[in-house]
Amino acid sequence: MKNYKIAVLPGDGIGKEVIEQTTKILDMVAQKHQFTLEYEYGLIGGIAIDECDTPLPQKTLDMCKASDAVLLGAVGGPKWDNLSGDKRPEAGLLAIRKGLGLYANLRPAVIWQALKDASPLKQSIIEKGVDILVIRELTGGIYFGKRGRVGEDSKAPDAAAYDTMYYSRYEVERIAEVAFEAARERKGHVTSVDKANVLENSRFWREIVLEVAKKYPDVKLDHMYVDNAAMQMVIKPEQFDVILTGNMFGDILSDEASMITGSIGMLPSASLGKDKFGLYEPVHGSAPDIAGMNKANPTAAILSAAMMLRYTLGEVEAADDIEVAVEKVLNSGLRTGDIAASGEKVIGCTEMGEAIAKKL
Repeated sequence: MKNYKIAVLPGDGIGKEVIEQTTKILDMVAQKHQFTLEYEYGLIGGIAIDECDTPLPQKTLDMCKASDAVLLGAVGGPKWDNLSGDKRPEAGLLAIRKGLGLYANLRPAVIWQALKDASPLKQSIIEKGVDILVIRELTGGIYFGKRGRVGEDSKAPDAAAYDTMYYSRYEVERIAEVAFEAARERKGHVTSVDKANVLENSRFWREIVLEVAKKYPDVKLDHMYVDNAAMQMVIKPEQFDVILTGNMFGDILSDEASMITGSIGMLPSASLGKDKFGLYEPVHGSAPDIAGMNKANPTAAILSAAMMLRYTLGEVEAADDIEVAVEKVLNSGLRTGDIAASGEKVIGCTEMGEAIAKKL
């Protein structure tokens, strides 16, 4: 019987609640498919700041490196908003991605038929189908480039600040390969999003993507400027299969993609590194306004666990079971507050987890 070591980082806010339901589902599906999961818990984000004075303790990073995969809840909250950028909870996310070499962020955006009325898009658009996989480069670009300020007083007339968008050939090649490989398993279409009409970095990006594309003659490639892509995702989302883009553009577009589905509480994500090692987390934040109130939607975290089973652990049938169970629960009409329409009965985080468990 296979045994997998999973580093579990509940984090802040609703993170603990959604992770609790997720591990319950994982244990059930593991028993059914005859493998075991060994959990080790660690700190990240605001709770790590409170207990260790850093958003990512070295102990947590070491634990993650010794695991087969990482499952994360959420980080952040107003309690830590007054801290400097490198001390905030979100800095822990950047640090763990860099520390674990997680360079590819996969964020699927799918409109579930049972929730199509929750999408802000017109029904005539939704009926054409929305199934997008955004692949975002995660450890390079402007978020990790050289930055600084000119002068210490921001009020001075000559004050300035700068952030550098920097990508190496290797960084672009490896993320492009992830996108083309993913497209081969989907509809065979990659849209590379950049700003090559203005940015030299984007022109370089486009050159490298074109080179990588030659190795994948069975995959269609087209290019789109990021401003146009943002518009096209709203007016004609069915044209997209896999969207390949850099760190900042991907950050923005993946959030847009999540909202056209109707609820950010439904969307999972994977951050992958070498040899399929990955960190899995729901797209939603820590939602401190509802933390501890049993109102959170655990579905995104549960679907993130399904991605973990599929992409890192290779337990594809177990992943399928979880996704089918979620779909059946949604089709039965059960809703947490974030996905409930007016007049629909609302259930809590624990009840949603139990309902999915029952379908399993």
